[in-house]
Amino acid sequence: MNRYRRSRPGQGRTPRRAFRRMADIVVTILILGGVTLVAARFDRLAMSELAGIPRVADGDSLVLGGERLRLKGVDAPEIGQGCEMGGQTYDCGRKARQALQKLVGSAALACKGWERDRYDRLLVRCTADGRDINAQLVEAGWAVAYGDYEREERRARAERRGIWAGEFDEPSEWRRMKASRPEPRHGTMTSGLYVLRRLFGAGGNEH
Repeated sequence: MNRYRRSRPGQGRTPRRAFRRMADIVVTILILGGVTLVAARFDRLAMSELAGIPRVADGDSLVLGGERLRLKGVDAPEIGQGCEMGGQTYDCGRKARQALQKLVGSAALACKGWERDRYDRLLVRCTADGRDINAQLVEAGWAVAYGDYEREERRARAERRGIWAGEFDEPSEWRRMKASRPEPRHGTMTSGLYVLRRLFGAGGNEH
């Protein structure tokens, strides 16, 4: 006959309790480690603010305080890129750089950004005396909208300003034809993907 044997109070529970306590400690350590890692990576995503007189590198890139900057939401022709106007080919990348130099002038810029591209340049929006430099570059017709500033691009196109006065390849298309790695447009989706890559260590930067 099988008999049911009642265990004494506490009998057989001590090892189980010890195991559960150990498991709780391990889980707590893992959670704290994960929180620390995420916090450290979020610190890298903190907004950067720079101010001063920059050096213009090309039609959409600057150097300020030793930091390389890429104007966010715009895409200017590359140095050496040919565009056509009045039946003549000209270096519209150099023209775009000259246009940006004129917009910046000798004014001190205030630039803000938190994302970086594949060349480790900080993606920024810059202002000078309250003027949005990114927007003005697109409205002047020397950069195309690239995830932002579509309204300014429509104005430039309607009034045939800058590169819109003739024929040209989109800068991104020109880079693709030159076998350069494509750059995603700057926008909410790419910003979200950037955060995930930084948080989970996937790395990889864009143009």
